[in-house]
Amino acid sequence: MFRIRQSSREDAEQILAVAEHLDTVNLPADRRHIERILELSEKSFAATVPPVEREYLFVLEDLGKRRVIGTSMVHAQHGTKRAPHIFFRVENDERYSYTLDRYFVHRTLRIGYNYAGPTEIGGLILLPEYRGNPESLGKLLSYVRFLFIRMHREVFRDQVLSELLPPLEPDGTSRLWEHLGRHFTGLNYQEADLLSKDNKEFIHALFPDDPIHCELLPAEVREIIGQVGPETRGVEKILRRIGFEYAGQIDPFDGGPHFVATTDQIPLVRDAALVPLALVDDTDGARPWAILGVEGPAGFRAVGARVIKQDDGRFGVTKDVIDRLGVGADPRAWLVLA
Repeated sequence: MFRIRQSSREDAEQILAVAEHLDTVNLPADRRHIERILELSEKSFAATVPPVEREYLFVLEDLGKRRVIGTSMVHAQHGTKRAPHIFFRVENDERYSYTLDRYFVHRTLRIGYNYAGPTEIGGLILLPEYRGNPESLGKLLSYVRFLFIRMHREVFRDQVLSELLPPLEPDGTSRLWEHLGRHFTGLNYQEADLLSKDNKEFIHALFPDDPIHCELLPAEVREIIGQVGPETRGVEKILRRIGFEYAGQIDPFDGGPHFVATTDQIPLVRDAALVPLALVDDTDGARPWAILGVEGPAGFRAVGARVIKQDDGRFGVTKDVIDRLGVGADPRAWLVLA
């Protein structure tokens, strides 16, 4: 049995173990950063920090083993005056010589900054042994963030961003960074990636403002620009299914593509609603699958489950769903069919 809930500071050890499977800038495998993420997440769920600073970390639990097996995050706003959202625009520079009658389209990278950035989703990690589970745990981890956005729509921006990982080297380094960013900063990939979590000033100060021509990079670097790595192809499929598209932008560190969608046009946000629940003995496996979320004394909780829509407008769920959500008499939950 599985349940998603809001994270707490007591999760640090288990989340660190999960983070070590991917080690991303949103959820680095570093205890100090994990503890800071958990502290901010706790304040975000409690609404004790301004909306633009809120970062919510969700954890997926295997209730039988009392084990955290996955995470996902949503940043209310990625990009402020103090810490802008930084990216490379992937552009085309068209050139024609009438003397030679030759026409070229050169791909370029131009640094860009957004000081009132979009909402960002990230930090999606599921332990390998739970991938392919019939409970659709990866989808649940990804989709629950959109249900939460609907529950607190006023906190979030009108566009949602997802930065996907590109193909990386076996040691976790980036070919793009080694042939580009390292020459401008003197930092290796891991140093720059970790520093950028707290301080992006060095990028603004040291990266050139002029476009960088990709032809000057080795072929093996050019071919990964904007490409999705094997670890995140499943995430790309999920995002495309709900309306995300490539934004023509990449991460300046690793070259991974940025995908965006208009918040209120994402079906999981648009169609989510607060509904009454009814207790039923069983739900047929052919019934629709939904994500249900509630907030109460125990904080935010969510589950994925089969539901039966009844004639009176209530949605029938089994007792174990009620128990995992922790709702009592006359239960209600936010629900979206997925």
